[in-house]
Amino acid sequence: MTPIPSFARHERRPIATVERDGDVVTLGWADGASFTCLSEWLHEQSIGIDPSTREGTVEPSDLAPPGSLVGAFVDDGALRVEWATGERATVDPGWLRSIADGDHLPGSGVGRPRPWTASDLPEPPSFDGSRVLDDESVLEAWLGELCTTGLARLRSTPTTDDLMAELAARIGPIRGSNFGGVFTVESVVEPDSTANTGRALGQHTDLPTRETPPGFQFLHCVENTVAGGASRMADGLAVVEELRSNHPEAHEALTTLEWVFANRAPDGDHRWVAPLIDHGATGSPLTLRAFYPVRLAPHMPIEDQPRAYAAMRTFSAVAHDARFMITSVFEPGDLVGFDNRRILHGRDAFDPGVGRRRLRGCYIDRDDVLSRLRVLRRPGRAATPTAAAAAPATATPDPATPVAGAPPPPTRSIGGVAP
Repeated sequence: MTPIPSFARHERRPIATVERDGDVVTLGWADGASFTCLSEWLHEQSIGIDPSTREGTVEPSDLAPPGSLVGAFVDDGALRVEWATGERATVDPGWLRSIADGDHLPGSGVGRPRPWTASDLPEPPSFDGSRVLDDESVLEAWLGELCTTGLARLRSTPTTDDLMAELAARIGPIRGSNFGGVFTVESVVEPDSTANTGRALGQHTDLPTRETPPGFQFLHCVENTVAGGASRMADGLAVVEELRSNHPEAHEALTTLEWVFANRAPDGDHRWVAPLIDHGATGSPLTLRAFYPVRLAPHMPIEDQPRAYAAMRTFSAVAHDARFMITSVFEPGDLVGFDNRRILHGRDAFDPGVGRRRLRGCYIDRDDVLSRLRVLRRPGRAATPTAAAAAPATATPDPATPVAGAPPPPTRSIGGVAP
């Protein structure tokens, strides 16, 4: 079997029919599924694949030219293709079926976002985190909930300063910021951020001053003996839909009128210009730029500014509405992850002079979180015997979500077909 551009072990799905019309090849399966592709694509994704890296090796100018495909037929359920150059390939039918089914697309394997309100989700979905460093099924279930709900909590994790970095290492590279890699959130005498005070924080997202704000934020409670300081969360998808449906003028202003966001620090100067509700390019995830301490100035004509401020007031009112906002108190050992570009988070005020509230946190980019979840759910990964430990404490993962487990054995079939 010719190497394919995948490390997954695809279920064997024999091809039933192959039709060729010049350079266009159409594959059919017994269940009625079909897939149509071009000979150049077949050449670069079969002949041109390196068996070790599973990456392409052929420059576009070196691809088999149009008209050079001389044969395409079924060979023991696989696709056999031949070119006038003498090159031949036998392509894994399971991999081809995965392409036909869209399993190669960015949203595959991670679940669709599920918008929620306070009536749907009275508290963060919670999982037993005592074994998250050792059991990949716990990690997979927690990350799966995080990527669909946008919010998920681990409970009973060790209350050590190193836990945050250790868990991040199981997910992906930490996204650094002006706060460093792993940072501490607690009230200090000379704070470098409003987060490091005892003040209340309105519903917001972090680092709107960046071209691409961090995808996910993680906060681990090491110690909490203060009165107050409850954490507040609201789903930006639900907030935006409420604005679109019931406050269309505000929604229009929030999605089109731009602001300058700027980080104010002695040793940093980050700036970006964008609307508060930033939908980005087609297919991009929602990015809410909603942190008033770093919103510097309107970037719009003076005549638009009154409605821009009116729209922000409406946004704030909806984001703090009890219908959309849930409140919980950090307990030592709680570790909460959330989609920083989607989930609005805030905090009640507390007296820093009585007790101590100390969190350790970090950011990890969305690409790396989704990559880790896809690998954990990659076809062919054997289930671990401790998969039952992934059962959440207060929430049930999407029933369509497969349970992932241990890494595959080091020796892989070059064709990527499961034995």
